Amino acid sequence: MIAENMTQAFQWTYNENDQEFSLHGSLRPQRADELNHCIAALEQSVSGVNGLFYVNVRRLVRMNNVAFHALGCKILDMVRKRSDLKVHVTTSSVVGWATRKFAVLETMSDKITVSEYDNEFYPGQTFLEEGGFIPILRTQTKLTWHHERDLLGRHGLEPGMQVADICCGIGDFAVLMQKEYKPDRIVALDHSRSSLDYARKVAGDFGVRGIDYVFGDASDMLLESNQFDFVTCRHSLQVFDRPELILKELLRICKPGGRVYITNEKNSHCLGEPRSESIQRTYSELARLWAHFNMDIELGPKSRRYLMDAGFEDIRMESFMVTNLDGNPQDFADIIQSWEDVYAGQMAVDRGDSEEQIREFRQGFQDHIFAALHPKGYAGWPIWVASGRKPK
Repeated sequence: MIAENMTQAFQWTYNENDQEFSLHGSLRPQRADELNHCIAALEQSVSGVNGLFYVNVRRLVRMNNVAFHALGCKILDMVRKRSDLKVHVTTSSVVGWATRKFAVLETMSDKITVSEYDNEFYPGQTFLEEGGFIPILRTQTKLTWHHERDLLGRHGLEPGMQVADICCGIGDFAVLMQKEYKPDRIVALDHSRSSLDYARKVAGDFGVRGIDYVFGDASDMLLESNQFDFVTCRHSLQVFDRPELILKELLRICKPGGRVYITNEKNSHCLGEPRSESIQRTYSELARLWAHFNMDIELGPKSRRYLMDAGFEDIRMESFMVTNLDGNPQDFADIIQSWEDVYAGQMAVDRGDSEEQIREFRQGFQDHIFAALHPKGYAGWPIWVASGRKPK
């Protein structure tokens, strides 16, 4: 569950993906009971987790002693009642005394740790070559999971199944599937050892069991044939120059009668208002940029054909739109900014774009961010979902 409350001077959100309870805004109650709803939400959030639970107060701009005592006492109460639980508190220098105050909790329980965001946040960040991209990848999964949680069930995922997540990346989608659908076993495979190291550490921190992280090439896997009831492969066929090779492998490892679930994009259909023309121009150019490097970011609607050509039957297909209304609009804006940094950065330079071309390319991304953050704006990122059954 990704829960959110946005109705008070302060807000709280819970992100199941990160096992993180976050507070935003100005937290200055006069009495502790003014925080009852927030404390109840904190208790509900922690009830569904194992291992490491994050309490994030780095986006608070104000916080008084009443709030600190209420939160501090609750955090101590949580770790003392549950032997399996650890809590990490993330503060920032914005509320000057917050780090010093919360650090007192570390002296009262060895199951509580505290760090200041300005110094370090994600504990496994240094595991990836592109460590700064991890928060963006996790934010993307957070926004797509809002839609995919129910989609997976409609496409055949059920508790107790044998599941494979191929091209699992940093592993957060496998963790969410494990929590929501409780499969008997998940094998999560990726070609990046650093991503797998990060995935293993997160699963360990969160006390998640039942996921085997495996190194391998998705187009030539060492996994045995006919062993999985449900196989996922998200946002990956569009990256490979020969997606049919991966589909052949997905079909091979799937049991007869099992299903393969894929997601892909069509970025030229990204949209936003206001400034729609600039946005559309940039995303059409983005499709041409990917094609230059033999990748097909327009693959989404082609998924049905690919699955049929690979030999699947009973194809189910639908699409959804990730938007700035799915949660905090800043999350959506952060994703777009990361796209601009990569696509209008090194990729455009490597293609040989001129400074003028890059400037125009960047403008569409900035206009998409403007639409996402505009009080009356709307911004969307479309994704296509398709699944097919392996013939018996």
